[in-house]
Amino acid sequence: MEDLLLEYLPIVIFFGLAVALAIILSLSAVIVAVRNPDPEKSSAYECGFNPFDDSRMRFDVRFYLVAILFIIFDLEIAFLFPWAVAFKDVGVFGFWSMIVFLGVLTVGFAYEWKKGALEWD
Repeated sequence: MEDLLLEYLPIVIFFGLAVALAIILSLSAVIVAVRNPDPEKSSAYECGFNPFDDSRMRFDVRFYLVAILFIIFDLEIAFLFPWAVAFKDVGVFGFWSMIVFLGVLTVGFAYEWKKGALEWD
């Protein structure tokens, strides 16, 4: 049992040092930090100019559409990386499956482009 505990000793020491370092750095930030609030620093900031409207205003639906399209196409492109890594092992079937996938992706992208979903007025 002692041998098993001795194997975990470096992990316990590392964890203890990490916790101690986190506490020391947090306390040093509280102690050393300059407390000089400025109204300009405390004000809300929106893209380089003062806020001009209520923060609870409704966003245009096109904002959400562009965000969803970005996520969809970004995730679909992320499927290419594991395929490229295992390219030698997937064979002909894996190659043509990815070509069909990219074709569907291209058709969807062309459709969104034609419909004007990527245009921002």
